[in-house]
Amino acid sequence: MLDSAGYLAVSISGAFFGYLSGGILADRIGRRLTFLVFAIGAGAIAVIYTTIPFGDGAMLVLGFPLGFFASGVFSAMGPFFTEHFPTHVRGVGQGFAYNIGRATGALFPYMVGRLSEQMSLGPAIGLFAALAYGTMAAAAFLLPETRGKVLAP
Repeated sequence: MLDSAGYLAVSISGAFFGYLSGGILADRIGRRLTFLVFAIGAGAIAVIYTTIPFGDGAMLVLGFPLGFFASGVFSAMGPFFTEHFPTHVRGVGQGFAYNIGRATGALFPYMVGRLSEQMSLGPAIGLFAALAYGTMAAAAFLLPETRGKVLAP
């Protein structure tokens, strides 16, 4: 049907519109609800994409929402992190919060590889994707909403 460039183009197009939508939603419905919407959407699409066998056409169609939901959350992260830390530690706080997530996520490829010794690769990836997006959804409930917060100079 399409080569890998075609699939990437669909996924990247979804990511582009996800970034735009994530920023708009963060301002309109709040950061927490935006995280929740994108976590549920990305988790569902990732699990579907990795655990249900389907043809090339369905894979191509699901590429757009996969890119959309997986990337859209990042538009709300900058303001959310900025609004959680006082000015004198804002850069360090944002950097730490963002990179602790990246460091944790860096362990997932190893853990997926280990788990794929016990099950097939697709379900192993789906399981860790569900775990990651479930953690993001839980964090959305635990952290306070910051939309409209006035930042001190």
